[in-house]
Amino acid sequence: MNYLIQHIIDQLIEIQQGKPWIGSSYDSKLQLISNDIVFIKPTEKLHSVAEIISHLTLWRKEALLKIKTGTGSKTDDCEENWLSNDKLISKGWIKIKSEYDNSLLELIALLKEKDDSFLNETYYDTDFKGTYRYNFLLNGMLHHDIYHLGQLGIILKHLNGNNV
Repeated sequence: MNYLIQHIIDQLIEIQQGKPWIGSSYDSKLQLISNDIVFIKPTEKLHSVAEIISHLTLWRKEALLKIKTGTGSKTDDCEENWLSNDKLISKGWIKIKSEYDNSLLELIALLKEKDDSFLNETYYDTDFKGTYRYNFLLNGMLHHDIYHLGQLGIILKHLNGNNV
């Protein structure tokens, strides 16, 4: 059975494409922006939209690696965690967004192969330096996505003059 796994998948999709209780999804937020503002940092202390999306993609790819191999490779201190806008500009928004979208599709496809017992299996987390259950990882990914969805909303309010 995979009721719990399916619930996690449903939440990932809802946060990305649906109409979650919090009011906005990534798709609803990202549809409001033009490509010319994705690399703008509205203040010195806020990230750009591209930085947020790149950061989310890194950790989603890291989750995929942990699920596939039982261990990760990245830490909070790695350069890829928060790539500079200069590096992201050279990569281009279309590629950044495509990698983000594809990482979600890959995660969902991988999770669909699992049953609920998988959530109690363990992996080694290089960032937290310990062994954790996959339930911790997947719920953490949901929390991480929601946290940065809120940040994205703040960034867009700054960039669009509070009309978002």
